[in-house]
Amino acid sequence: MAAAKKIQIYDTTLRDGCQSEDVSLTTADKLQIAERLDDLGFDYIEGGWPGSNPRDAAFFKEVKRLKLRHAKVAAFGSTRRAGIRASADRNLRLILDADTPVATVVGKSWDLHVRDALRISLAANLEILNDTVVYLKKHVDQVFFDAEHFFDGFFNNRDFALQCLKALDEGGVDLICLCDTNGGRMPWEIEEGVRAAAAAVRAPLGIHCHNDSEVAVANSIAGIRAGAVQVQGTINGLGERCGNANLLSIIANLQLKLGHNVLAPAKLKALSETAMLVYELANIMPNPRQAFVGRSAFAHKAGLHVSGIQRNVHTYEHVDPALIGNDRRVLLSELSGRANIVYKTREFGIDSELTKEQTAALLDELKRLEAMGFVFDGADASFELLMLRTLGRARDHFSFVSFRVFDDKWHEDQAPFSEAVVVIEGPDGRRTRNSAIGNGPVNALDSALRQALVPYYPNLADMHLADYKVRVLGNGAGTDARVRVLIESTDGERRWGTVGVSSNVVEASWQALIDSVEYKLHKDNAKPRIRHAATNGNGDGRAPRRRRTESAAVAAKP
Repeated sequence: MAAAKKIQIYDTTLRDGCQSEDVSLTTADKLQIAERLDDLGFDYIEGGWPGSNPRDAAFFKEVKRLKLRHAKVAAFGSTRRAGIRASADRNLRLILDADTPVATVVGKSWDLHVRDALRISLAANLEILNDTVVYLKKHVDQVFFDAEHFFDGFFNNRDFALQCLKALDEGGVDLICLCDTNGGRMPWEIEEGVRAAAAAVRAPLGIHCHNDSEVAVANSIAGIRAGAVQVQGTINGLGERCGNANLLSIIANLQLKLGHNVLAPAKLKALSETAMLVYELANIMPNPRQAFVGRSAFAHKAGLHVSGIQRNVHTYEHVDPALIGNDRRVLLSELSGRANIVYKTREFGIDSELTKEQTAALLDELKRLEAMGFVFDGADASFELLMLRTLGRARDHFSFVSFRVFDDKWHEDQAPFSEAVVVIEGPDGRRTRNSAIGNGPVNALDSALRQALVPYYPNLADMHLADYKVRVLGNGAGTDARVRVLIESTDGERRWGTVGVSSNVVEASWQALIDSVEYKLHKDNAKPRIRHAATNGNGDGRAPRRRRTESAAVAAKP
């Protein structure tokens, strides 16, 4: 292992990350991310390219009001153009107008680019590099240089690539960041290039890798091992084409595996939360399989794995998930064994061990339901209720009688709407009928159900649906296919998932809704507020005789 050292973290999410084809951050988004990165203890935050667009210009103006405590903001741009003095270059003036303590400029270090893109001599490029740095150093505290395509240039024309670095070094550059811009190099090539650069210049080195070969994180770590003291990247690996090196994975590896001083341990625990923040602001679905911070990163499904981690977590986990703010999760499926069930009883706080018969019965029921299309990976609440029913500990807080759903669209220009009618029997034995209008059948059912139950259980007023997903099972069946509905609910403090399966999307949604409400009442240990008057739909207040459950749905095909 290389000797531990302080590694500078240079974030370029607000510039390189915004070059992702599906990412567009507002100025407010960028400011919020900058505050989070500063709180984490990042050393540098690249804010964007001044003058390239109004959003970046606004960021550099507004970021001064944040009073960042640790991170320095860098303005990004390119070297001066050929044939003009640095002092006359508009791009360099815009960098200085941003009034940041750090200026980062990108320039050519691959002879192919100098000849074919810039169409100038190699000597002229060396002059541009030196002149740009000399000029900026007169006006800015720190000048960093991104040696674009350095590794491609190094393996194509080693002497010229190193001459470029020496021209920068002689100009007084504060740090040279070596870039694998095309993302095509391998870790051993990165190490060779960094070592050669370190031997050629006095300036400290950084590493900046793209992920086109799926090795950007490995390449970045190789660069650090070879002598780089700064690593550049983005949160969640956002970036052009296949993205940039993912700083979250780099930080976790450097600190937990290589022992480098990167972030304070307490801040390391905020990595998972930071990943979710950037996904949310970028309006991108989080990658559940993302290393370290993904929801599935420490999820265990096979019974053999679960049995192993119950004895020793190191059997199937490379680090403690709590160190980076993540959680261990045990999943339930047809692959589950007794160990999965036992783990879940402890997780749910069930204080008595299941008997072998109860475990076997629960496993059989789990596998039967999974064969029908149920999944409990994201529906722990439904499984907890299933377990409680198996143990005889479940309490029904109300009885379902019937529901009806009507979908209406009265003319072409009007959006369709739904009306739901729900009949339940409350804990006092009285039957109530409630109706509600919604923008869809599930929304209407949810509203009508809670209207019926809130008089008995006021705590349900705090609950609402946070997410709703439908998946068609058995695509070959067309509109007759079964559907699976996963609902995520929240009361502001907890989030829980429930599942329903049916050939009717409304019925599947209803199953998940009922489980969601029952779970909330179970967790709150809710006691009903019994009313002294209720109606059964006829207005006489008498509790009707219980009848067979029935339901009807209109226009409910998926």
